Amino acid sequence: MPAPLVVSIPHHLGRDEAMRRLKAGLTRAASSIPVLQVEEERWEESRMIFRVRALGQAASGHLDVADDHVRLEVTLPWLLQRFAEIAQAAIQNRGRLLLTKRG
Repeated sequence: MPAPLVVSIPHHLGRDEAMRRLKAGLTRAASSIPVLQVEEERWEESRMIFRVRALGQAASGHLDVADDHVRLEVTLPWLLQRFAEIAQAAIQNRGRLLLTKRG
């Protein structure tokens, strides 16, 4: 099994505000990526468990929200592994935007 893609994004919002922004912004962020479809998104306290589909391939993972950072871990199928670096950069950029914008 391939190693998971892990992205950590620091923030200064506190856990509750970070979760509020993530819950409101994830669907909107996914809708701006035409090849990405969210199949499952469920929250268990400060952890979001998700399953997405891109280019016909399913990927699953979770996102943990802490007081000062968000950590995303996703296991990509082998066909999407070649896009791991691009995906990591995109996740970090969108996450920083979502967690640093005033709102």
